[in-house]
Amino acid sequence: MSKTNKRLPELFGSEVFNEDTMKDRLSPACYKAWKKSVSDGTPLDISTANEIAEAMKQWAVEKGATHYTHWFQPMTGYTAEKHDSFIQPTDGGKVVMEFSGKELVRGESDASSFPSGGLRATFEARGYTAWDPTSFAFIKEKTLCIPTIFCSYSGHALDKKMPLLRSMEAVSKAAVRILRLFGDTETRRVIAQVGAEQEYFLVDKSLYKQREDLIMTGRTLIGAKPPRGQELADHYYGAIRPRVQAYMQDLDNELWKLGVLSKTKHNEVAPAQHEMAPVYTDANMACDQNQITMEIMKKVAGRHDMVCLLHEKPFAGVNGSGKHDNWSLSTDRGENLFKPGSTPRENAQFLLFLTAFIKGVDEYQDMLRVTVATPGNDHRLGAQEAPPAVVSIFLGEELSGVVNSIVNDEDYTNAGKRTLSIGVDTMPPIPMDNTDRNRTSPMAFTGNKFEFRMVGSSLSISGPNIVLNTMMADTLGRFADELEKSNHFHEDLNALVKRELTAHKRIIFDGNGYDESWIEEAKRRGLSNNVSTVDALPSYISEKNIQLFTSHSIYTRDEVFARYNIHVQNYSATIEIEARTLIDMLRKEILPAVSRYGSRLCDGLKKRKELGLPCKYEENNARNNAMLTDCLSDACGKLEKDLRQVPADPVDAMKYCRNVIIPDMNECRSYADELETITSKDAWPIPVYSDLLFSET
Repeated sequence: MSKTNKRLPELFGSEVFNEDTMKDRLSPACYKAWKKSVSDGTPLDISTANEIAEAMKQWAVEKGATHYTHWFQPMTGYTAEKHDSFIQPTDGGKVVMEFSGKELVRGESDASSFPSGGLRATFEARGYTAWDPTSFAFIKEKTLCIPTIFCSYSGHALDKKMPLLRSMEAVSKAAVRILRLFGDTETRRVIAQVGAEQEYFLVDKSLYKQREDLIMTGRTLIGAKPPRGQELADHYYGAIRPRVQAYMQDLDNELWKLGVLSKTKHNEVAPAQHEMAPVYTDANMACDQNQITMEIMKKVAGRHDMVCLLHEKPFAGVNGSGKHDNWSLSTDRGENLFKPGSTPRENAQFLLFLTAFIKGVDEYQDMLRVTVATPGNDHRLGAQEAPPAVVSIFLGEELSGVVNSIVNDEDYTNAGKRTLSIGVDTMPPIPMDNTDRNRTSPMAFTGNKFEFRMVGSSLSISGPNIVLNTMMADTLGRFADELEKSNHFHEDLNALVKRELTAHKRIIFDGNGYDESWIEEAKRRGLSNNVSTVDALPSYISEKNIQLFTSHSIYTRDEVFARYNIHVQNYSATIEIEARTLIDMLRKEILPAVSRYGSRLCDGLKKRKELGLPCKYEENNARNNAMLTDCLSDACGKLEKDLRQVPADPVDAMKYCRNVIIPDMNECRSYADELETITSKDAWPIPVYSDLLFSET
């Protein structure tokens, strides 16, 4: 065994105040109280909090930490932190290092400067952070980071963690009720399990600094397609280049120290694109760790003179980046509830959970679409790299056959051989990898979990998992309400499964999601197709979806509207920033450069004419340059004019940006990109796609 392999178990989690560390440093009584708080949701008394705080401080100081912060996830989609040192003054002008249970459990932060969607007025500044004891503290850059929830003075959730924890509790309660019906008396909790595959691009830092669009928006607003892109499929799973390999090794080490279960790394389809996939863990920890991963990816890239791009579509014409959210449910004893199993009881139980999921996705397909709706993801969904905007479920041939046999009251046939007449309690064994993968499906069953493939690479995964958890809590709860009253459980279970699969079979589609005929078929089935964020967002505040969240105490009605308002405002703000950036680039870089180049062409043309030399090339190039330069100038002027007329009303502004500003930007881009193709390399003022996409060696 190599030294690296010997060292890895010691390295992993070394910067995390994890359960083993707590067990070593806390008294048995304190450790037991913390465990009970985590398992039962009971509050910690102040003496227990004080002991944990003191142990946490001592551990952090031993590792060189001087400050602590309540690390939280506001509705920006990023993380936030306010650092306080451990120092307290003593007599004689000296200091001691102190950290109390009160400081551990609760902090105070300005709540007025974070997005609140109307929950807080500007003058209402007070907000609170509260320790999440189910998520381990960690050290980052000599600061003790304590994962917390973030709420307003009035108690409204201003973050993504609090609703996620609520949704996990809701689905656990509903799932345990179902398990009791199948004779499981031991399971106390059911845990949502998540693994988020993270795609990203790496570009050279020196080139990045020359692109105002990448700096300001995370994507290129202009850029002609390079001679070579991903056509040869040679980058995907290809040998990792030395510079990128060094980055990935550094990234793994940093993530492992922070307890992030970084497992898989490889080149993705597009040039300069890569992926990291973790081992699955509980949804709360998975969401925390994905936020940490995105932050560390960017920081580590800087050490290697590169920049990590997490935008969904940094480059037009090549694959964008997603974040496949793998979701499942497991008991506190480690049983995966979406594993088909090999016994009749397990099959029946699996089928009921599967039915609940199918029903939930069908009923809340519009809300699932909303969770991935951003201006960046609009560039990606529906292209030849990501699922379409139509939400559907891929089950594969075998499971779809089981569903069809139940719906149609037919014998289930496997591999041409009649195996049995379907009764819910006597399903056949189903192997885990019973089907091929379908990369065009938004929601694909992959053996013992569902892969939600619509999530964008820059998004927090809390939103999608809040909805997945809540919809399952809702459907499982309704199933439990019905079956708990049953006097003939197996017969009523069979009837329920048949009824619900028949009602919601329309959401199942195993074919090619890229096929245009599927869009028409989806329309005939009555499935929603909200192509853009503007189309999708109204579903956030539909009464059906508000009722889903409020009935399970995930959000209050005001909290739902707040999140809708934030999404609406974010859409317009993003497009307006992109438009202003594009104008800035065109006015200060592109138009002056192509104008100078045009003058150069005209000077050359004049000289050739004076010498009586052939000048057809020079004439054509000068003419095209002049024509396109004028068109670009006019298009830029129109964009400037239209940008000044964005309506004040947020919803009207969102629609205006989609209907007016984006087409204006596209027109500007078309002229700029064509000018790039006829301008000499030395005259074009910014790095082009060939430079950016093939510069990471």
